[in-house]
Amino acid sequence: MYVCICHGVTDKQIETAVEAGATTMKKLSVELKVGSQCGKCCQCAKKVLNNKLILIAEQLPCVA
Repeated sequence: MYVCICHGVTDKQIETAVEAGATTMKKLSVELKVGSQCGKCCQCAKKVLNNKLILIAEQLPCVA
């Protein structure tokens, strides 16, 4: 689904950027220009970012 209409950024592109190391909205903005124009996508982009970070964290082995 499109998250940022201004720059044509999809949720899959955001997830790929997170997998490559973009762990903050600032990094997503620099890499994909998310939220750099009208800003209406910021809330949705943040949800996609956080959900992907949670999925990545859940896959990490537990350290006891």
